[in-house]
Amino acid sequence: MSNFSLIETLRWEPGIGFTRLRLHLARLDRSARRIGFPTPLQAKDRLEEAVAGATTSLRVRLTLDAAGRIDVTSAAFTPPAPDTIWKLRIASQRLDSADKLLRIKTTRREVYEAARAEYPASEADEVLMLNENDEICEGTITSVFLDDGSDLLRTPPISCGLLAGVLRTELICQRKARVGRISLADIAGGKLYMGNSLRGLIPSVLA
Repeated sequence: MSNFSLIETLRWEPGIGFTRLRLHLARLDRSARRIGFPTPLQAKDRLEEAVAGATTSLRVRLTLDAAGRIDVTSAAFTPPAPDTIWKLRIASQRLDSADKLLRIKTTRREVYEAARAEYPASEADEVLMLNENDEICEGTITSVFLDDGSDLLRTPPISCGLLAGVLRTELICQRKARVGRISLADIAGGKLYMGNSLRGLIPSVLA
């Protein structure tokens, strides 16, 4: 039996509902099939039950374990202010591009937690993670996007060793982002954004 669960973290807004719900459910179903977990048939219903009667923005977290059990929790969520700029630092902890579980969102987060712990919150809003080839992969809770002056944002390929983020998928499908490897040298010549489905895109700078 696997000692981890799949996770989806969603944003819910009054009058709008869940942001990118279809993409979250599709990723959950795809991930479950890929690693042999039961199909999460009740996921949507469980999510709707969790927000019944809610009147403020929520962060909703769903987990699915190897036995097919679904657990949903919610908490108040304050979206980032429009003028938010994140300060980034680079982790010494490296991702292994050969680890295919990095492509799936799970509770197995030790490598991300170790990277985040390298810097106090006062020194970094997010920590940028590289793989064994020093290619930029992702943040500890976000996908990476680079505005390199072309018409599309650039985001690293999954093969570098990173999560197939829901916001990342949406931007690629909308032809607002393209897949391309990113080096530290590339960042110097462009504008960097970190983002996920919960928070959206956040302008970011290396500290």
